[in-house]
Amino acid sequence: MINTIKGTNFQLPGQTKFYNGKVRDVYTVNNETLVMVASDRISAFDHVLPEGIPYKGQVLSQIAAKFLTATADIVPNWMEATPDPSVTIGKMCEPFMVEMVIRGYLTGHAWREYKAGKRMLCGVPMPDGMVENQKFETPLITPTTKAEVGHDEDISREEILAQGLVAEADYIQLEEYTRALFQRGTEMAADKGLILVDTKYEFGTDKNGVITLIDEIHTPDSSRYFYIEGYEESIANGTQQKQLSKEFVRQWLIENGFQGKEGQLIPDMSEEYCTSVSERYIELFEYITGDKFVKEDVSDVINRVEKNVLNYLAQ
Repeated sequence: MINTIKGTNFQLPGQTKFYNGKVRDVYTVNNETLVMVASDRISAFDHVLPEGIPYKGQVLSQIAAKFLTATADIVPNWMEATPDPSVTIGKMCEPFMVEMVIRGYLTGHAWREYKAGKRMLCGVPMPDGMVENQKFETPLITPTTKAEVGHDEDISREEILAQGLVAEADYIQLEEYTRALFQRGTEMAADKGLILVDTKYEFGTDKNGVITLIDEIHTPDSSRYFYIEGYEESIANGTQQKQLSKEFVRQWLIENGFQGKEGQLIPDMSEEYCTSVSERYIELFEYITGDKFVKEDVSDVINRVEKNVLNYLAQ
């Protein structure tokens, strides 16, 4: 198995906090700077799977950096530097406790709800007579709560305001930013022959109270992509869309009897399977960025990451 970043345990100068997420290790330095290491862990159904996916962290980190740079004219973002292919360093923000999910197409969770007979998602109506993967006339914003542990839950705009999770003026701004970011992402994807199907954005406020885009954007962990070629044909035939997202991992788990439910065992992940997942992530990187993916040296990957971070912080 190729060396992967399953986890880090650095002691950085000025380190004041460490957070181990499902996929990221986040270090806080001097209570103002975040060092985000995109590991090669992969999660599905709220479980971290036992094997790392080669180069996955590098893929996520570099896609996110490209899109954060390409959308900085729309909304300020947290990123300040990328000293290692798997690391982003930036300003600490106070996150809003909601995630802004936006859906251009009836697929995934929205389709499962629709198929079950529901015509309302997060307080937003969905028209009758639609088929799976059909495009919505206008993209739907369907927020979720931001759970520290367990599942994020669907929530409506009205519930967010009633619970005081976000002030109304801020929430209106979050919706505007969400639509503008999705439009930019849609245009960039179309240039590469892809459809940005749905995605999520996370926002916070910086130390000056400015609303700031945080975390990753438009990566295969946070977004779903279809190919433009064959999309209409698949809709007409009722066949599945070929997609570039983490959904194929979920489907493999379902086929092997795992959906995160009690008593279910995560299937064995062979080296061959992990490599195939890695290849899908690299394929998306090259499609969505238009760049050739360059595999970094992973012979001593943990030391490489630590050295690059320490060199940056020393400056």
